[in-house]
Amino acid sequence: MTTTLFEYPRNAAFGRVLPKSKIYEHESPSSAIKELFIRQVEQIAWQYKLAPETINIKGTPSVPEIQVFSVALKNGELKTGVLRCIDQAIPFPIIFELRFDGKVKPIASFKRPSEVDSAKWVVSEYFDGDWVSGDTPRKPLPIVFDLDALYGHLLTPLMPYPARSAESLQMRVERMALIRQGLT
Repeated sequence: MTTTLFEYPRNAAFGRVLPKSKIYEHESPSSAIKELFIRQVEQIAWQYKLAPETINIKGTPSVPEIQVFSVALKNGELKTGVLRCIDQAIPFPIIFELRFDGKVKPIASFKRPSEVDSAKWVVSEYFDGDWVSGDTPRKPLPIVFDLDALYGHLLTPLMPYPARSAESLQMRVERMALIRQGLT
């Protein structure tokens, strides 16, 4: 798999450190997850906010904005429970860029509003690229009409299997889950 890193627009730069304590306030993680944060995460930075007001692309009910978080690691390892905790604390889709020893690894889940409770979000399993050099050339964001389409373009390079004809992003994610479970 070839890892794709995207170049995010300067207008969307947010560049703020996100204290772990803020995540704990919103999610109440278990002591085991807190321990993983302490052992594995050096710093979380909220790098970009891809929203109608920052990149001039229309939001949708399922993707009103997309966040890009940079997670500096202490030892190159990060359990997905940490990512899931962050995902559950932030009510928008997130693209993570893990950083360690001069390398970058993109990782994200497919995140959508719950059909049962619109205030909650459903988080899929995680899809990731390979570790690549931090100075790997980045691709420009694709030209799209809304954030829903942009989100699909950001997730697609992380998925291990290509889309089928007329397959929606959600259907593709569901098919990936079945493949991981050995049901297809």
